[in-house]
Amino acid sequence: MTLVAPTPSSGSPGSLRWALADSWTLTVRGVSHWVRNPGPVIFSLAFNVLIVLMFVYLLGGAMRVPGGGDYRDFLMPGMFAMTMLFGIAATTQAVTADVERGITDRFRSMPMSAAAMLAGRAVADMLLSVLTLAVMVVTALAVGWRPYGSTGEFLAALGLILLLRLALVWIGVYLGLALSGAEAITGVQTLEFPVGFLSSAFVATATMPGWLGAIADWNPISSTVTATRRLFGNPGAVGDSWIVEHALPMAVVWPVALLLIFFPLSVAKWRSLRR
Repeated sequence: MTLVAPTPSSGSPGSLRWALADSWTLTVRGVSHWVRNPGPVIFSLAFNVLIVLMFVYLLGGAMRVPGGGDYRDFLMPGMFAMTMLFGIAATTQAVTADVERGITDRFRSMPMSAAAMLAGRAVADMLLSVLTLAVMVVTALAVGWRPYGSTGEFLAALGLILLLRLALVWIGVYLGLALSGAEAITGVQTLEFPVGFLSSAFVATATMPGWLGAIADWNPISSTVTATRRLFGNPGAVGDSWIVEHALPMAVVWPVALLLIFFPLSVAKWRSLRR
């Protein structure tokens, strides 16, 4: 029989401090893994930079922005959002690896906060996302992209991008708990591309067939991309559909809705593991 030390009850004065301390410990664990094995992080950053260079210098000359404007300015808000989407597979893989190696069960048997493991993973991935976004902004400036809005609008746009990433982190956490095996991870990685390309990230939805453009407009990625284009003062943030006209509030509504769905699903799935 395994004896487990008691943990503070959810209503005890020290429960919040206990949960925060455990979450921080597991956040540091996630970050330390990247420090000891930086290869995947470096590869991910290099891949994102390579995609930017391909679209700017190989494909950009053939692209036309509806209403006029530089394609580089049109592209980069879409690329910022796409790099957040590309992180789903990494989150899924990290969570799945802990489950399959028994680390999750080990943590569940320890006297730690029930929310700590999930919160630690989410915070660690958000820290990596901040680094990724910083690298992307520097890359964008290097290839000629410029934001034309105010400092407050610039920071608000970055906030919307990270809010989208927070929602996508919890999708990745849920998928990591629900799926298993290398094939499942490959499937998640494969789906990132059609989900991202079926949006306004790389081309204006007005250039698509009507039915396809409507689907792309209602992609949550498109709302964030359109909203950040407006805040950055970049071209391409126009459209006559309701969802495009209300892109700014929808760039908040979509991530919050996804959080309200996938956060409780992740908690419920974690609690049901190996019962």
